[in-house]
Amino acid sequence: MRPAVPQDAPALTALFLAARRAAMPWLPELYSQAQTLQWMEAMVLPQSRVFVADDEAGVPAGFAALTPGHLDHLYVAPAAQGRGLGDALLHAAKAASPAGLTLHVFQRNTPARRFYARRGFHLLALRDGQENEEREPDAIYAWRPG
Repeated sequence: MRPAVPQDAPALTALFLAARRAAMPWLPELYSQAQTLQWMEAMVLPQSRVFVADDEAGVPAGFAALTPGHLDHLYVAPAAQGRGLGDALLHAAKAASPAGLTLHVFQRNTPARRFYARRGFHLLALRDGQENEEREPDAIYAWRPG
């Protein structure tokens, strides 16, 4: 586990896109890879605390991005799933957020919802999708320590 650096942007962008496509093939892709890279470089990396989990070769295999009190992103490369990277990233996010965390997850992403529920997150609300770009119904979860 390590903090992200600006040079990680291309690898994290590819990982982000691959993980979303694998987990949520029904989700519309609103932006090109180049636009997603620009977002990663201009928004995610400079405005978030980003943890990176590298594989044995030193290549990013997962990442978690936090803003104060909120887990904005947690993605693991499809080929690296099932190895505990998601748990490790979530543990780092929790450790960095001693007052607790909230997150949003698409309602149809039942594996992710189960993942968070098994790790102490509780459902706060279900929304109709009008608040997100994809217009996909989502759920808000929260974790509080203790």
